[in-house]
Amino acid sequence: MTEARKTELQRAADHLSQHDHLLRPVIVRAGLADLVPHEDYYGALVNSIIGQQLSVKAAAAIKQRFRDLFDGQLPSPEEILTKSVEELRAIGFSNAKGRYVHDLAQHVIDGRVRFDKLDTQSNEEIIAELTDVKGVGEWTAHMFLMFCMGRLDVLPTGDLGIRNGVRALYGFKDAPTPEAIAAIAVKNHWHPYESAASWYIWHSLDNAPA
Repeated sequence: MTEARKTELQRAADHLSQHDHLLRPVIVRAGLADLVPHEDYYGALVNSIIGQQLSVKAAAAIKQRFRDLFDGQLPSPEEILTKSVEELRAIGFSNAKGRYVHDLAQHVIDGRVRFDKLDTQSNEEIIAELTDVKGVGEWTAHMFLMFCMGRLDVLPTGDLGIRNGVRALYGFKDAPTPEAIAAIAVKNHWHPYESAASWYIWHSLDNAPA
């Protein structure tokens, strides 16, 4: 983690501690949020599609078999399209996931997804671009913004862990709606550090994503 990133995350922790007294003890226990960006945007999306609705162990096995089809390397979009959905199913893909990785590859080839432009785009523009790919929903786009790009102002209101954490921490009887979570964020002045607040919410459940 760079010093500049540590400074950003410390600023986020200080801001949230100052404005949200319920989150403050979690921040004290957890330290800096683990939100470190990386630049393998394409690989992250391929992996997210493969790993959907699978255990970590099962996803890892299929990801390895996928790379083994291409001499152990992450294939380029063009290389992905050389394998049929049936060939992908033979290594553990569902029919849908085979079509999803093909659609992602085609989007990249066509320039409908431009990884070299994402850093200049708003969260909303990136979400719109990514969710145009079959199999990439808003949750996946939110996780991409937070854990790949390191955006600190993302609030994944549809995440089950966030809903459960907010329910427990802020005294909701039932799991709160996305609108209720957004209202909690506004009331407690999470902006512009909604991603860090979300990370601490996950941590409060001992469920911080890896």
